[in-house]
Amino acid sequence: MMERGSAVAVDAHQHFWMPARGDYGWLNDEVAPLVRDFMPKDLAPILQRNGIGRTVLVQAAETEGETEFLLGIAERTDFVAGVVGWLDMEGEQFPERLAKSRENPWFVGLRPMLQSLPEDYILRPRVLENLRRVAETGLAFDILTFPRHLPFVLKALEKVPELRAVLDHLSKPDIAAGTLDPWREHIAALARFPNLSCKVSGMVTEAGPGWTRETLRPYVDHVAACFGEERLIFGSDWPVATLAASYDDVVEAARELLGRHFGPGGMEKVFGGNAARFYRLAS
Repeated sequence: MMERGSAVAVDAHQHFWMPARGDYGWLNDEVAPLVRDFMPKDLAPILQRNGIGRTVLVQAAETEGETEFLLGIAERTDFVAGVVGWLDMEGEQFPERLAKSRENPWFVGLRPMLQSLPEDYILRPRVLENLRRVAETGLAFDILTFPRHLPFVLKALEKVPELRAVLDHLSKPDIAAGTLDPWREHIAALARFPNLSCKVSGMVTEAGPGWTRETLRPYVDHVAACFGEERLIFGSDWPVATLAASYDDVVEAARELLGRHFGPGGMEKVFGGNAARFYRLAS
């Protein structure tokens, strides 16, 4: 059993997929290197090389079928500690589907793909009603957005402040252009909600080719100041991140940039303990 707050390093954001399954509409020629199978056998040696013992497997398709596919992988893969799945937040059967999903011990979180939805989607009455249901269960909720969505996320959290949520990929600021505002202001406002955490993930993809650690530094510095060592969670976003960097590069950059802010105890939290606590992970 993996205890909460353990020192086991956790990658809290990675994906597996088989394009032939047919529900990954975004896997196309624009991301050609990703249009192939990525499965546990591909990631296992990389994790070992980087000293990471557990992962959280995150949905990448808006189907319950993909979530079932991922749950099956988790059940037979020793390093996968949990799955963040997908359910239709506007579906009439959402309460029943949520209850059914929570019966599976590997189902540790829920993620609608808000980045591809209208900015105000999260404020639709039925979505808010179902967010309250998620909050009542204590299930983790991943927020996948661009900065333009953040004012609406802020309003949603004001209405459902008890929601245990995490911002994926720092909400994808435009790192390639060096744009910090109004992202900084929105992040600071959101960080005032004590139940909200932030994943230090996805940065290299937003920075694009030619990124350097100095390119990433202002963004890491800001979330470190806003969320602190108790509410930051490392994720690789593998294999999406391989469009811009190797897994090793992602880990090394995060360790260096976060190590400027936190000591060994804080780094253990960001690289494992916080993920174990937030997702309530167990082997």
